[in-house]
Amino acid sequence: MPLEVISADSRQVYRGMDVATGKPSPEERRAVVHHLIDVVDPDDRYQAARFRADAVRLIEDIHARGRLPVVVGGTGLYIRALLRGLDPAPPADPAFRETLELVAAHEGSVALHRRLTEKAPEMARRLHPNDRVRIVRALELVRAGSPVGDAQVRWRGGDSDYRTVYVGLTMPRAALAERLVTRARQMAADGLAQEVRTLLERGYDPSLPAMRGIGYRQFVDAAAGRLAPEEALRLMERDTIRYARRQWTWFTREPDIQWIDVLADGSEDAARRIERMVKDGGLLA
Repeated sequence: MPLEVISADSRQVYRGMDVATGKPSPEERRAVVHHLIDVVDPDDRYQAARFRADAVRLIEDIHARGRLPVVVGGTGLYIRALLRGLDPAPPADPAFRETLELVAAHEGSVALHRRLTEKAPEMARRLHPNDRVRIVRALELVRAGSPVGDAQVRWRGGDSDYRTVYVGLTMPRAALAERLVTRARQMAADGLAQEVRTLLERGYDPSLPAMRGIGYRQFVDAAAGRLAPEEALRLMERDTIRYARRQWTWFTREPDIQWIDVLADGSEDAARRIERMVKDGGLLA
């Protein structure tokens, strides 16, 4: 099948963050072209709107080469933005931001987080109290009367711009949890703690969104002496399983998704089923 992969993973975009992001191996990347991996530094901003713009351009380029673009990854917000488009969010308010920055300078980011908790508690629960950039933006959106959190991204509505085959891979919850624990332990064995120390030595702030990802935030605390390495790994395992549950909830709400149990079918049969779906959908001769 003449395909190229577009990664829809909000963590694989970051250079130097390899161990806990599950990036494809060099061998896999040589076998199939992968896009949107290692495209920004950890202190760069990369959000759904930017992903959509990049992915739209790549889809056009891949089609022009006579190949099939395959969007792969677990960041549901990115995939939904690509398929449904985005309405523009309210613009930044420099004067209001300056006021908030003064509050943060005198009282700390935690004071801004308390404000957000009063106005949008659900969003506040999802943001670290030290994530000043996102907290400021959330307060800005609240002030403008715009939704925040996942609702902050407003879908354009209407049909998708693309003809798609939308496939979700699944397996029984217990088997998935076991695999995720094994995966987390392998990441720790592969040098996650050293990768985190290297990122910190390069000057990347622990409050950056990239550094708050699962695995990184736990081992940042271990590097600072706030957690023992064993406890950091335990929390990483726990949070990975919780995130997988949230992903499941997100994608079960998506229309037109076709689920394949990879344990029941086996990986080779699953691949053949997907190929049939693609051909039946008229996406591949």
